[in-house]
Amino acid sequence: MSKYFISLMILLVSATGSIMAQTKKQKMKQEATINPLLCDPEQGICEVPAGKATSEPTIKTTALNKPVRIIYYTDPICSSCWGIEPQLRKLKMEYGDLVEVEYRMGGLLPSWDIYNSGGISKPSDVAHHWDEVSGYYDMPIIGDVWLEDPLPSSYPPSIAFKAAELQDMEKAQQFMRRIREMVFLEKKNITRWEHLQQAALETGLDTGKLRSDFDTKAEPLFREDLALAKQSGVRGFPTMFFTDTLGNRFTVYGSKPYEVYEQALLKLVPDAKKKPFDTSWEHLFRHYPTLTTREFSVLAGIGKPEAEALLNELHQQKKLSKTATRNGALWKRAA
Repeated sequence: MSKYFISLMILLVSATGSIMAQTKKQKMKQEATINPLLCDPEQGICEVPAGKATSEPTIKTTALNKPVRIIYYTDPICSSCWGIEPQLRKLKMEYGDLVEVEYRMGGLLPSWDIYNSGGISKPSDVAHHWDEVSGYYDMPIIGDVWLEDPLPSSYPPSIAFKAAELQDMEKAQQFMRRIREMVFLEKKNITRWEHLQQAALETGLDTGKLRSDFDTKAEPLFREDLALAKQSGVRGFPTMFFTDTLGNRFTVYGSKPYEVYEQALLKLVPDAKKKPFDTSWEHLFRHYPTLTTREFSVLAGIGKPEAEALLNELHQQKKLSKTATRNGALWKRAA
């Protein structure tokens, strides 16, 4: 067989692989325009059908406790939002003295009744997509919940988050993290009260008050978030508005590299300095009770293979517990 023929075959195989990869990306992007749960992984956006933001954001005129506030429009089942957890956690670690994050709910999935076109008409249509985007974000996501116990809407967990905020803002964000772990890794339908209650218990919330506020005060607050999102032209998640005390603002739309979020902050506070932090595994797991492999890699400042080896060693030593899935693991300091 001639060298020319072999070279030609290599080129053909390479070209075919490239075309197939591009076709797959195009297919995923086209699907993402049909249903917001089929997020565009290249743009890092879970976008609702109405299209992209077109107007200036509406920002509440509450006092800032820190130089910069990030108004973060998100949703409990937004896979792109789960994808930016490493960047957001690092930003909080390095610039936490300068930044406060305010979560607002976007209402990604009102009901399956409104999605009945383009072959996307039922929850099982999303299952495979979630497994695919897990690879794009390098964060563990499995789509089995859409096959085994699908969510009818993302509204109940969103309302539960607003109820949690009525108790404690910091614990509410921990609650949001926990219900995301439940849906993305544990195949739990987080519209069910037993799962919301369990997440509340694990994050130190009063479950009785949570239920009472869920049934009364929280839904109007959730509807207010939806109204503010609409006024601001928010149509995709994650959307972050970086604002300062003078009303200046910069927008970061979608899942982006860490440097993009950092630059938005530095535009508002040019002389901001990173806060050095302890990157030992003991400190990181004290600060964040659970970490994915990628999160640990990003925060520890080491490569993923090195991070995975260290985490597995700590697991063998019974210093960490491990929730393993086919698309990655979640680690927690052992009790």
